[in-house]
Amino acid sequence: MLMISPRMASGMQEKQYTPCLLSFFIYNPTFGPREGEVSMTPRDYFRRKFCFTTPVKTFCPTKPAKSLHTQKNRQFFFEPEDNFWIVMVVRNPMIEKPSKDGKPPTIEYQEEEILDTVYGAVVRQCYSMYKVSSSMFYIIFHTVNNFYLQTLHLQFCDLLDVFAGISFFPLDKMTYLKIQSFVNRVEESLSLIKYTAFLYNDQLIWSGLEQDDMRILYKYLTTSLFPRHSEPELVGRDSPLRPEVAGNLLHYGRFLTGPTNLKDPEAKFRFPKIFVSAEDGYEELHLIVYKAMSAAACFMISASVELTRDFCEQLDSLVGPQLTLLASDICEQFTINRRTSGPEKEPQFKFIYFNHMNLAEKSTIHMRKTASVCLTSVHADLMKILGDINCDFARVDEDEEIIVKAMTDYWVVGKKSDQRELYVILNQKNANLIEVNEEVKRLCATQFCHHTKNSALQGIVTASV
Repeated sequence: MLMISPRMASGMQEKQYTPCLLSFFIYNPTFGPREGEVSMTPRDYFRRKFCFTTPVKTFCPTKPAKSLHTQKNRQFFFEPEDNFWIVMVVRNPMIEKPSKDGKPPTIEYQEEEILDTVYGAVVRQCYSMYKVSSSMFYIIFHTVNNFYLQTLHLQFCDLLDVFAGISFFPLDKMTYLKIQSFVNRVEESLSLIKYTAFLYNDQLIWSGLEQDDMRILYKYLTTSLFPRHSEPELVGRDSPLRPEVAGNLLHYGRFLTGPTNLKDPEAKFRFPKIFVSAEDGYEELHLIVYKAMSAAACFMISASVELTRDFCEQLDSLVGPQLTLLASDICEQFTINRRTSGPEKEPQFKFIYFNHMNLAEKSTIHMRKTASVCLTSVHADLMKILGDINCDFARVDEDEEIIVKAMTDYWVVGKKSDQRELYVILNQKNANLIEVNEEVKRLCATQFCHHTKNSALQGIVTASV
């Protein structure tokens, strides 16, 4: 991606280039030919190409190197399983400066602008995404998915990629109980369903999966599947949809995975398979994703079961009307809450919050965050500071607080307490340290503590400065 810098040189604009993926390899040194063999196979190519990955353990066998820094690029190494290496090479961001007298432009590489923690997390996420679609990594070695690599828009990677958290949709108790009741009814009626997950507006509301499995599935849904199936804006209770649903059982439900049209006699009833954790290793499941407006229900069924047209029609007739009504109820409740809370004013602060215990994340910095686009409300330099603070937090196990005054007069505050992290950006250039700390305390109290007695930020709120 090319970004034009506003800076000028000799009447011409400088060109600023963001980080980009140069190469991505999966490599196993034990698959190469033995010494003395001269055959040149793809495996041999990988072995020769990345013969340096084995020496990354030379300096510290118990803690191998995770990255290699050079002027033009950064190389990241990850050994997810014995003898299997993932290697990702990223070109450093650079600035092209025009020269006088027709000379070639000069290139200035910004090698310190890339954070190892961010792109190291991207490599680990690649493994997780492949792993959920195959129980054995050696299968992945032969079938690297180029389509997934094309979704790695590295210029948009930031602190949220380090956390790889889950955004939860806030609901009142009654609406939440309706969703829980819906899940129970469907699982009772369709006994083949082993696990269910319920999302609204790309945010999680209910999950029957283990945390780590849901984290991987959530990333797949929100960065890959859902963006390919964009929906029109939601409708509320005042829409003519509801009486039609009540009287004629019409609905907006449809399969995002599986058959696109149940009435098509040539429809294929094949669903993607995923692997989730089980007591004896991994469990293979069909993944059925069914959506009505902005509500999505994910149903997982044992892969040993053959899914038929009859089953899909039964699911469609049962889930479609109920899910449509739930989507309308959630939309209505969300609209009422926004109306009663009054018009939103532009706050003097932006924040990112992450809870390591339940993987919950929340960001007012990111106006939109998907694999292909990231719109943030702060400058990239401030995002870099947030990443640097996170790196400092990762080096210690104790609770910690860091306050930084940026060159642009913004205050950046990081708090780590009781497995929770909070990062705040304040636009108060004339404030002092005491005032900044008091403002962060007010943020914690007003944004989180009034929702529940067991506030997710209670540890941070009460932490000493």
